[in-house]
Amino acid sequence: MAAKDYENFKIGDSATFSKTITVHDVETFAGLTGDFNPVHINAEYAKNSLFKERIAHGILTAGFISAVLGTKLPGEGAIYLGQTLKFTAPVKYGDTVTAKATITEKRDDKRIVKLHTVVTNQDGKTVIDGEAVLKC
Repeated sequence: MAAKDYENFKIGDSATFSKTITVHDVETFAGLTGDFNPVHINAEYAKNSLFKERIAHGILTAGFISAVLGTKLPGEGAIYLGQTLKFTAPVKYGDTVTAKATITEKRDDKRIVKLHTVVTNQDGKTVIDGEAVLKC
C-alpha cells in the first residue's frame, strides 16, 4: 500500500517487517550514529553488564518500525509525525525481530493515522511497544 491509498485503510489493518540482527548491523549502526556504548560492541565489557552479552541498540531495533511504516503501512509517501517507544527487553546478536504496525485510528479530515507499533523477538517476546502517528 501507499499513503495515497488512505481511503482504503481500515482500523485493524497491519503489516510486518522481520530482520535477524548481525554483528555487521550493530557495528554499522554504531559507526553511523557515533553510539559506541561498549554494551553494544565490546563482548568482554558486555559479559559484566546487566545482560551478560552484547545487545543491539534499542533505536536500531526501533528503526524496523520505520521500515514497516515507510514501505508497507501506510507506506510510500507517509510522513512520520510522532512515535512513542517503550523498550521492554533486550535484542541480542542473532535474534530475529519482527516489527508490526496496526492501524488503531483514522482522522479523515487531516488524513492522519495512529498505529500500534510492536517489535517482538523470535520467541514472541515484546522488545518494543509504542504508538506512531503519520500523515498520509
